[in-house]
Amino acid sequence: MSDFLRSYLTVGIFGLVAVVLVGVLLGLGRILRPSNPTVQKLETYESGVDPTGDMWSQANIRYYIFALLFVMFDVEAVFIFPWAMRLEAYALFGLIEMAIFIYILLLGLIYAWRKGMLRWV
Repeated sequence: MSDFLRSYLTVGIFGLVAVVLVGVLLGLGRILRPSNPTVQKLETYESGVDPTGDMWSQANIRYYIFALLFVMFDVEAVFIFPWAMRLEAYALFGLIEMAIFIYILLLGLIYAWRKGMLRWV
């Protein structure tokens, strides 16, 4: 067997051991834990507030838009940090590319702002 295949075999064995170990530990937890379901335990918990009304409610789409905008600008920070650390290596080309990247993100922010998605209601 070649070294290449042996390295894949090692990874496969470790993966199999991990899957078996997780299965054994989850099964052991299921066997050993106490199970006493009551009506109060199965009731929806709302951060200390007594639940009222229907258990199902629709969330406003604005919250999802806020989350997507946060992720977008969080990813921007992930890309800008390594660029800033190696700015001298990228020189003018890197500066222009990052300016284009930030400009595209700025266009997205302006679009969301003009559509009223940044107003918290």
